[in-house]
Amino acid sequence: MKKSFLLLLSFVILFIAGCSSSTNSGGSDKDELTIAWLPNESGADLTEARDEIGKVIEEKTGKTVKHQTTTDYIVAIEAIANGNADMAFLGAQGYIEANNKNDKVQPLVVPTGASGTLDDAVYYSWLAVEVDNADQYKDGADFAIDSIQGKKFSFVSNSSTSGFKVPSTGIVDYFSEKAEFSDLTADDLLEGGSDKFFSEVLYGGSHQGSAVNLLSGKADVAAFCDTCVNNYVELVEGEENRPGAIYRVKDDAAEPFNTVAGKEFILISVTPVLNAPFAINTENISDDLRKQLLEIMTSDDIANNEKVFVPEDSEFSGLFSKTADERLVEVEDAWFNPIRELSK
Repeated sequence: MKKSFLLLLSFVILFIAGCSSSTNSGGSDKDELTIAWLPNESGADLTEARDEIGKVIEEKTGKTVKHQTTTDYIVAIEAIANGNADMAFLGAQGYIEANNKNDKVQPLVVPTGASGTLDDAVYYSWLAVEVDNADQYKDGADFAIDSIQGKKFSFVSNSSTSGFKVPSTGIVDYFSEKAEFSDLTADDLLEGGSDKFFSEVLYGGSHQGSAVNLLSGKADVAAFCDTCVNNYVELVEGEENRPGAIYRVKDDAAEPFNTVAGKEFILISVTPVLNAPFAINTENISDDLRKQLLEIMTSDDIANNEKVFVPEDSEFSGLFSKTADERLVEVEDAWFNPIRELSK
């Protein structure tokens, strides 16, 4: 009996080990891949763009792609960190937060700049005000942010790179040079009040939402980025992505900008930001599948797909713009260290 029991126990251990090995193989046998999207890319106007990426992955891998849209940054971050999503398109800060929660979350690819390389793989974090109030934020002929103190301010989310991390760091760096704000920290900007840096702090939940907070009069100043609002606005004066540039909401702009069509805003501060990555959870994605996804995402088929990289003269609402040689390229975790440094 004892010998039989030991044999049975050995078989059970080997069976469990085999199951564990299969479980940890990275989901090579998964029939379905789930991609999580931040609120900025979850709108109905980007459905066809999301579906196009899913379609290409399905055609090349034979797997079904499911899209998980969200209305909150933390939902997308948690989804990729806890394995409920296999891939996610996250901002740099969102990726870092997911990686901190689970180091099996790793970047796969990032969109380049016009050069087709990582050298110019940046977008821009804006601080904007309504055009009629522009003179309040000038120091002589140039724009300055001194007057934002005491105002109603809109961020995107405290998990947003260009909608919180970058602008809050810039504000703290600028004002902490002044004696009365020498102890200012990013935490001091999280909420408003009579004894706070801002009189009121709002969160748009998305870059689009933060912009609408400004244009609807809820906020005096708002942080949001260029790429997330490009589908809804047009440059009417100045040089794009430079202080003093004036943008106007298109008459036929989709939600949520349909409520503020024709409204104009002006940029008072512009900061370059590292582009957002597609990340994967390597507990769900096997190394073979990761290599396959990398080949797909960095292919000419994706780079030349006008529903993924949208030409300048196109009316299609896409994720990325095509002005020259933009494409997706492989990226490593260390590339995001400059954003990590902002939290130190």
